[in-house]
This record gives sequence, C-alpha cells and structure tokens, in this order.
Amino acid sequence: MMNNLDSPAVTRPPQQKHTEGRRWGVGMRLLWQLLAVLAAVVVARLISAAVGGHPWLTFGIGLATGVLAIAVYAWVVRRTEHRAPVEVGLKAAAPALGWSAPAGIALFGAVIALIALGGYYTINGLGDPATALGLLGFMAGAAVSEELIFRGILFRIVEEWTGTWIALVLVGLLFGLVHLLNANATLVGALAIAIEAGGMLTAAYIATRKLWVPIGLHFGWNLAASAIFSTELSGSGAPTGLLDATTSGPALLTGGDFGPEASIYAVVFGVLATTAFMWVAYRRGYVVPVRGSARKRMIEAHPW
Repeated sequence: MMNNLDSPAVTRPPQQKHTEGRRWGVGMRLLWQLLAVLAAVVVARLISAAVGGHPWLTFGIGLATGVLAIAVYAWVVRRTEHRAPVEVGLKAAAPALGWSAPAGIALFGAVIALIALGGYYTINGLGDPATALGLLGFMAGAAVSEELIFRGILFRIVEEWTGTWIALVLVGLLFGLVHLLNANATLVGALAIAIEAGGMLTAAYIATRKLWVPIGLHFGWNLAASAIFSTELSGSGAPTGLLDATTSGPALLTGGDFGPEASIYAVVFGVLATTAFMWVAYRRGYVVPVRGSARKRMIEAHPW
C-alpha cells in the first residue's frame, strides 16, 4: 500500500486545475489578490510622492506603476486560481487601448462641450505642458491599478457569488463611495461616479471579459479631465494641464466642486455607454445569471 508521498504525480487538465483554483476559497482569493495589488500600488505611490512632483519622474513612475500592478496581478491570479490571467493578456492590449482611450477622451470632451455651450466653461489660455506630461503618467498608473482592483478582483470574484447584475451594482456603489475620500467630495458626486463610471467601466469589462477596454476608457476620461481640460477631477483638485480654464455655473450642469463628473451630462453619457456595453455582453452570452446552479456552471466553464 502506497502513501501519498509514494504516489506518482497526476497531471490534471487545465480546466480541472482552474476549477480547483476557484474552489481554493473565494474569500481567500479576494484577500490575497487585493493585498498583492494594493502592496504594489502603495509602494509606487510612496515613490511618486517622494519625487516632489517632478513631471518627468512622475510620468515614468506612473507608467511603471501600471506595469508593476499588471505583473503582480498576473502573478497572484496564477498562484491563487491556477489559470492564465487571460483578462490581462498582452495580445489584446494594443487593439483595445487603441480605441478605448480615445473614446474616453471623446466622452469627457463631449461633457465639456455641452458645459461650454451653456457658457460655463471658459478657456483663458494655454496651460502647463510639463504638468500635463506628469499627469499622463500618473493617470495611466491610476487607471490600471483601479481597474485591476475594482473590475479585475472585486467585480470578477463577487460575480461568482451573486451573478453579474448584483455584482455590477455593489461594486459600482463601492467605486463611487471610495471617491468620498477626496478633498472636495460630495455625496451627489460619489453617486454620479457610481452610476456613470462604476456602471460603464464594469459593463466594458463584462462585454469583453478583458480589462484593457475599461483601463483605456478610465485613462482617457481622467486624462481629458486633468491633463487636457484642467477641470476638478472627482473632487481631488483641478491641476493646470494643457489648457488654463475655468468652470463655473449650476452644479447640476457643471458638477460644482466635485467637477464635471457630477454633471448630469456625464451621468447621461455614462448610462448610455453602460447600456451599449451590456447589450453587447448579452449578445455574447457573457452575463452570469443569479441562479446558483446556472451561475456555477457558467463560471466553471470559462477562464475568467
């Protein structure tokens, strides 16, 4: 009679290994993945704070933050789920970012255009290209790290418990509420973020089952708000990017102290984008049902 140490190694098929990885414990996977990615982001943020706002260093550290966060995410997913992290597969990165980042810029640009048509956004002149460069790197790192945390870890794992729609609402609300930590945050602004960004970015992940589209949309949106149009960004301040501009007027239209993300225009565009992405997700069969048995079969049949 052989004991376990004498038994020959058994080669498990990839799908069986993947299923066993998921059964390792949803809560433990959530914890370890969050800790790993958050540790990488915190280290990068501390280094960024130490450089004193130097534009070129901020740019480089921001890009390095994104690369490091993706590498850590891929490593911890392999370790805790025994599968390839297809949601951050590099092959899909360039095509997805190539259209989603400009789309994010265009969406925020459309919000600014409507505010400007009402006479509430005024361009005073050119801003500071050096600051805009630093913001480009910083926003890249922020978009990557936030999408890995909220869509790659929180939504994806909560979806296994609840199905797509409940997870979308819960993680969207959490994403909005986190913005209450910003200096000029408002409850209205946080709820607006939950609806427009929490909904749109999560739906973009559901429709593609890749993280590159939400990363691109998030990056383009934030880049437009800060480095291009120089508006208040989620209540965290209004840096001077490429344009020296002023926003003032009714909070319903301009977003007030929180910035244009709390504008009714931003909420409408976000809802429309969310609806479009969810329609695509349904067409592709990517929406996980609430019912336990059907949810389990669907989750175990896919690598995401």
